[in-house]
Amino acid sequence: MNLYMGKMLMVDLSAESVTTEPLRAEWLREYWGAWGLALRYYTDAVSPEIDPLAPENVVVIMTAPLCGTLVPLASRMCLVSKSPHTGTIFESNVGGSFGPELKYAGYDGIIIKGRASAPVFLKIDNDRVSLESAEHMTGQGIFETEKLMEAAIGAHGAKTLAIGPAAENMITYSMIGSESYRQFGRGGTGALFGSKNLKGIVCRGTGAVRVADMSRFLERTDHYTKNDLLCDDNLWAKTDGTPILVEVTNEMGIHPTRNYTKGFNGRKEQLNSDAIQAAKLGNRACASCPMACGKFTRVNSAEIEGPEYETLCLGGSNCDIHDLEAVIRFNRLCDDLGLDTMTCGSTISLAMEMTENGVHNFNLRFGQVDEYLKVVYEIATLSTERGRDLAKGAKHLAAKYGAEELSMEVKGLEMPAYEPRGNFGMGIAYATSERGACHLRAFPIFATDPHDIDALVSDVVDAQNANSIKWSLGFCDFWGTVNTSIEADLMSAGLGEAVSAEELDRAGERIWTLSRLFNLAAGFTAADDTLPKKIMERPLEGGRHEGRVFSRADLARAMQSYYELRDWSAKGIPSSRKLAALGLETTTL
Repeated sequence: MNLYMGKMLMVDLSAESVTTEPLRAEWLREYWGAWGLALRYYTDAVSPEIDPLAPENVVVIMTAPLCGTLVPLASRMCLVSKSPHTGTIFESNVGGSFGPELKYAGYDGIIIKGRASAPVFLKIDNDRVSLESAEHMTGQGIFETEKLMEAAIGAHGAKTLAIGPAAENMITYSMIGSESYRQFGRGGTGALFGSKNLKGIVCRGTGAVRVADMSRFLERTDHYTKNDLLCDDNLWAKTDGTPILVEVTNEMGIHPTRNYTKGFNGRKEQLNSDAIQAAKLGNRACASCPMACGKFTRVNSAEIEGPEYETLCLGGSNCDIHDLEAVIRFNRLCDDLGLDTMTCGSTISLAMEMTENGVHNFNLRFGQVDEYLKVVYEIATLSTERGRDLAKGAKHLAAKYGAEELSMEVKGLEMPAYEPRGNFGMGIAYATSERGACHLRAFPIFATDPHDIDALVSDVVDAQNANSIKWSLGFCDFWGTVNTSIEADLMSAGLGEAVSAEELDRAGERIWTLSRLFNLAAGFTAADDTLPKKIMERPLEGGRHEGRVFSRADLARAMQSYYELRDWSAKGIPSSRKLAALGLETTTL
């Protein structure tokens, strides 16, 4: 097959078996790859009511059709399952080189079910695939686990996915690390592996991805690389990377500070792009990427690839920590122990506010570095009472101590680092995201009017549909100007079949709608499309939008407009007309 390897790896950990199955070719022109195709496999395999941590739950890891080719920024790989942190359907994607390596080994994806009787890791060496004991890796951090798996396969440069102690303890915001500093973040991907006694996956592949017409494929790839990717709209990723957003969001007044109390950090210069550049050792790129947005940094003995913007804000400004060395140490601890930095930072900032407001004394206060770093290990290892409390995440922590008005989450997922009171579009995006508060489904921070609800609803719907197909084709967020016309042209050249922008647009909406159907069947309703109480009732302090709230009335108007634009009922249920238009009328979940 052109662009696809035509084969899925099927792993049953309970039965200790590894087999292969042909790729479901009948789904490819509707779901394409990565997010979409993994979602289709997942919804076919499990009931929406399944316990995410039960052996019967399934984890689908899927590459994308352009992954492993020379198309730049197109080798991201997705994981789809039900989140143990939120109970929603969720997708997470990771860059690096694991995706291409898996295809070079001959597989489009991996479907994992069951639970091993003892810790194991999956070893993929082209067509030689086996389950190996990981008992000697138990308790090891991600960095050491990756080295042990690489040694086990006997090939330097083999690609890895691994979990740390946090996932072994099934902390619901633990993550899977890849190549040290890349992650399947958010939603508890690590706990899914931990629940299956799966310590990791190591892969070596020596094959190649076939395209229909190599000359045309290379010509179109070169054309779009020179004339679209490498333009001023995208080159910020190459020069600065995501830390540039520290200045941007402060200027906009949407930079969360002190647990989303303020929209501006008066000491931002200590965490901004200039600070990162001063600490930078070098750059690092994913497969087939000329942007190399990863920035290796070191301050004194603290070293890491990063921190990225979300960590600088949620582990920095939002905790009132302005010491870059401390944020680097926080980031490195999370990456090695296997914790999502966004949720971990948000939960710590909540505990800081609860301590300072007299709700409960966690011995965590804004700006206090020692305890801020110490508690990360306690969370990952569940070694103290406060560590066990914070390991549950913001929603459950706030509920335990009656401080729901301070918890900053949607559907149980802690909010990203863009303040909704300063940009209603981000609030609409958070409220309607399938996996809870997420900035990767829609990102309207550059809207002309950040409080024009009707225009922002339209922007959010368009972006959600566009990103659903963008992630399904494996593109990176940082090719910001790529669109379905470019995607269709590249896919046509690779497949040797005509692909239109219109069918990709339709596929994006289909994928988004199928996610909605899963969540509805799992018990979520329109009442869950909401925002934290603090956003709706407490005026923002500091910055350009001081005094603003995103009121309940404004949110209700936005949701009504959103449902109407999507042709969903007032209860947020897709109409039969819409389902028929998307080919989902016979879908049963």
